[in-house]
Amino acid sequence: MIRLLGVGKNYGGAPVLTGVDLDVRPGSVIGVVGTNGSGKSTLLRIIAGLSRPSSGTVTGRPSVGYVPDRFPASTRMSALAYLRHLARVSGADDVDPRALLERLALAGGPKAALRHLSKGNAQKVGLAQALLAEPDLLVLDEPWSGLDPDAHEVLAEIIAETRDRGASVVFTEHRDERAHAHATDVFRLTDGVLGTVDRSARVVLHGDGPVDLPGVLATHREGDRVELTVAVERTDELLLKALGGGWSVVRVDTPVVRA
Repeated sequence: MIRLLGVGKNYGGAPVLTGVDLDVRPGSVIGVVGTNGSGKSTLLRIIAGLSRPSSGTVTGRPSVGYVPDRFPASTRMSALAYLRHLARVSGADDVDPRALLERLALAGGPKAALRHLSKGNAQKVGLAQALLAEPDLLVLDEPWSGLDPDAHEVLAEIIAETRDRGASVVFTEHRDERAHAHATDVFRLTDGVLGTVDRSARVVLHGDGPVDLPGVLATHREGDRVELTVAVERTDELLLKALGGGWSVVRVDTPVVRA
């Protein structure tokens, strides 16, 4: 999909990123956690192809849908008119932007003026424009910021759907637990240096009992299926206890070991 090797970025001589190695494979969801000023947005702009690194290499040219931390919404166009224009430009004329906006429950409806939208609702329009052409790589900068709780659930569904169709997602987030809940791999960016966070596996179980299992970092339940983010070193222990407790195992995704 796309690979960064030894990537660095300087602004005015000051390093923002240093020696970043990152391999984004098809069907992966990568979460990058870090504080403000750690270089997260700069890293995403390089991944999205909007900025060139000062050093290192970037290989791979997937189609990209990019949502910045703050979506520019000063235009006088309505959300629907804006998205229809972008659909024509991107060759996605057959996509109905109205359906995306309705799914995201845009306040004021599809004809709401962009310049009157709150940050969270402008973010919904930004997410819709990134999804218009079903990109190979979805790049999301702090995507949960400003969204209402219902939209959080929709965003989680969109990330899972993107992963399941074989595309990839890279997102940034402040909170470790949220990153673990949605990512197949989580990394931490500290002062421009990217390092691994404790690796996690994804386990999908079928059943209706309480989730009292070892090593669980995050839980997402839909009906009689539950998706667990699990500390990778405790996956075997969890599976044994789950099977003994009457759960059936639907799927296990373990991370690729990185040097």
